[in-house]
Amino acid sequence: MGQKTNPISNRIGITRGWDSNWIGRNSAEYTQRIAEDYRIRKYLVNRLSKASLSKIVIERTLKLVTVTIHAARPGVIIGKDGKNVEGLKEELKKVTSKEIQINIYEVKKPEVDANIVADSIARQIEGRVSYRRAIKMAISTATRVGAEGIKVQIAGRVGGAEMARNEMFKEGRTPLHTFRADIDYALAEAHTKVGVLGIKVWICNGEVYGKKDLSPNAGVAAQAAQAQSRGSRDGGRRGNRRGGRREERK
Repeated sequence: MGQKTNPISNRIGITRGWDSNWIGRNSAEYTQRIAEDYRIRKYLVNRLSKASLSKIVIERTLKLVTVTIHAARPGVIIGKDGKNVEGLKEELKKVTSKEIQINIYEVKKPEVDANIVADSIARQIEGRVSYRRAIKMAISTATRVGAEGIKVQIAGRVGGAEMARNEMFKEGRTPLHTFRADIDYALAEAHTKVGVLGIKVWICNGEVYGKKDLSPNAGVAAQAAQAQSRGSRDGGRRGNRRGGRREERK
């Protein structure tokens, strides 16, 4: 179970929810929808490679497919006056015959998102940056932002060596056997002149106690609630300050 099970699928129903939310009425519909989901994700990953994608959540109703894109750079997807989103809708309609709705959310802390970190390391290695430097920078940034632990493994002809090998870099704790540990995992590939390098990233963002909201956009809702409560607190403080000043004047 240690390194042989995907940490995300291992925690579905505990600390993670599904990234595809729908029900297939029969085996034919089920296989068709799985293939459709795969095509949508593959197209979006290639089309929005510069937007630093974190995850793509697909929800289906009878006539509507809702695609929620979580990215560190949502402005790249939206474009000027939202023109890019309309173009993206039309392109996705060719992949699926149903109506498409696109929601875009910003990832507040891309430094502790495994998909973004793995993709960043891969792109740097493709740009001929030293793999050690790229990985160590990612690790130091993640720990500084608030990750409890991070582990990065790189495999292949590392540094242009004749023989392929594995190298692992660790910082902090990443308890893979602890189900309540909120561990994010991602795999990225760096296509270099000497071959393909595989980069795996595990990031531990603390432990979850009690019941957690497993809906696909729960993090976004929580952020909005925090921002709203912060705004109401700030408003209350401003009101108290103004009231105090008025009393002083009197």
